[in-house]
Amino acid sequence: MLSNESLHPPAFSRSNSQTSVTAAHLWRSSGGKSRVSKRAARGRRRRSRPQRPQPRSSQWMKEGELEAEWLQDVGLSTLISGNEEEDGKALLSTLTRTQAAAVKKRYNTYTQTLRKKNKQAVRDVRDVFGVSESPPSDSCKNAAPLDGTKEEKDLPGVAKASRPLPDEASLSSTALSNGSQDEEGGFEALQSGSVSILEAIPDIAVHTNGSTDAEQSVQSVLNDDVYLEKNIPPEAEELSFEVSYSEMVTETPDRNKWKKSDIKKEDYVLTKFIVQKTRFGLTETGDLSAEDMKKIRHLSLIELTAFFDAFGIQLKRNKTERVRGRDNGIFGVPLTVLLDNDRKKDPAVKVPLVLQKFFQKVEESGLESEGIFRLSGCTAKVKQYREELDARFNTDKFKWDKMCHREAAVMLKAFFRELPTSLFPVEYIPAFISLIERGPDIKVQFQALHLMVMALPDANRDTAQALMTFFNKVIANESKNRMSLWNISTVMAPNLFFSRSKHSDYEELLLASTAAHVLRLMLKYQNILWKVPSFLITQVRRMNEATMLLKKQLPSVKKLLRRKTLEREVSSPKTSKVPQKSPSSRRMSDVPEGVIRVHAPLLSKVSMAIQLNSQTKAKDILAKFQYENSHGSSDRIKMQNQRLYEVGGNIGQHCLDPDAYILDVYHVNPHAEWVIKP
Repeated sequence: MLSNESLHPPAFSRSNSQTSVTAAHLWRSSGGKSRVSKRAARGRRRRSRPQRPQPRSSQWMKEGELEAEWLQDVGLSTLISGNEEEDGKALLSTLTRTQAAAVKKRYNTYTQTLRKKNKQAVRDVRDVFGVSESPPSDSCKNAAPLDGTKEEKDLPGVAKASRPLPDEASLSSTALSNGSQDEEGGFEALQSGSVSILEAIPDIAVHTNGSTDAEQSVQSVLNDDVYLEKNIPPEAEELSFEVSYSEMVTETPDRNKWKKSDIKKEDYVLTKFIVQKTRFGLTETGDLSAEDMKKIRHLSLIELTAFFDAFGIQLKRNKTERVRGRDNGIFGVPLTVLLDNDRKKDPAVKVPLVLQKFFQKVEESGLESEGIFRLSGCTAKVKQYREELDARFNTDKFKWDKMCHREAAVMLKAFFRELPTSLFPVEYIPAFISLIERGPDIKVQFQALHLMVMALPDANRDTAQALMTFFNKVIANESKNRMSLWNISTVMAPNLFFSRSKHSDYEELLLASTAAHVLRLMLKYQNILWKVPSFLITQVRRMNEATMLLKKQLPSVKKLLRRKTLEREVSSPKTSKVPQKSPSSRRMSDVPEGVIRVHAPLLSKVSMAIQLNSQTKAKDILAKFQYENSHGSSDRIKMQNQRLYEVGGNIGQHCLDPDAYILDVYHVNPHAEWVIKP
């Protein structure tokens, strides 16, 4: 639910005023008012009545609850519950300077709220970050600057920036531990005591360009000379995924001199971006395991909050109206419920099957239909098809051949409009309004949007990616269907960003125009929005390493039992067993440095040892297996869909870019296994 004070008017060009009014009309007609239940409408009327100003203490309580919810959403519920969970500790140990400042600010607000309620905070902020506590400011504008204050630079255990880990920072080193490496390549348990986890995991400054200074790393990315050396076309600009976006913004010297910008409908105002591949290649969201993507979501929300903090913009997290949704049928059913039902038919499905059918019907005969998403279709037929879909789709008894593309387009809009919660988080739109008002260029807007996409739940993100792909097919036929990038954004934004709160006409104008602009950025940059920034992958690797290290800390009871067992074995030498090295340890010792063993369980040649050099790419290893298995036609067919994966070590599972240099990946994750599979 959006608060009125969180909306700020951006500067709009006068030439686009009519288009903005149209967007606001679509927002009102297609947005919340026609979808809200009578009960919700009565609640809005009650909220719209004049009310007495809430006392400051009440506002504190509400803000504290929101910050507690934020801490839970980013995977730091341990700060609230007080439980000593490894994942929460590992996450804290990987935060950059700006990310740590964002977490500290929200946790400060939460603890202040507990004191207002005369309750003892679960943990003091000094116990978490090792710094003196300061009361949270009322707004981001009054927040402490992020430009390297002494307090923030001294945060223990917080990385200054991120990049793929160098050799000496890998799991096999002692960089993460004060313990020594044992014979199995692991670590001895950390000594328990007063040392906190952030002190146990020292600050390792790791940067993309190999430097040890955070500012030097960031400035090298911002330096225009770097772009010229890489032969970037003059009409394009390079995007770097290697350094934290919030760090880049903080280190930009003239970020306070940006002028106010207008939202313009012309496509030429949208910068052409080029993402240069590093030696690690690029990673799609589907290339990582589910557990690692969960960590990506947590880190992305922290990074997005820190990003807006750098501009003095508060990322409002107002409580939204809880709508449970239906448990069966098609319309009004949560995406997760639909996917659970669909996976009974196809376990690998990521996008609801009914949506895929809608896409297919429009693509069959509607891509060249003029105004395809502006047409209303036959109302009687649409109502009939909706009822039949709700009753028959899950039993595969609905007859799709009788539906035309116009009805499919209408029902596609209705599908998203009637979801219990909007596909994209509308509560972030006021922050985008403020960001556009501050005047940063499209690159900064893209970075905020990129983080928002990375923070989406899996079901929303996968559905959104399929939807953007479909819309771009419609836009590719603009000359015949008259649906341009701007037209699609204006028509569809109210269905994908909707609010159930009551707003004035002017506020609806701002919401509609900004939501349409954000959707246009999604459509324009779809090819790079779903690529995971490498600085987030680096943080995930460090989280996994820290988690493995923490799990080696045995509780006092287990230590006692282990000591008793050793004492018994010493007293009974006949029954004691000679310690044996683990199979993994033997396997690692048997393979020379720079040599990996690649497994291909689905091919005839199931295993092969490969000597790596600085130029060996993933596609070279695939080509070698293809050559070795070229004598059988079935193997040649299988190789067409095979990819090389790194599995285990400091990553769950990572499908490697064919252009990734494997020796570099090997140095970052020497304990990984290498598997070729679909």
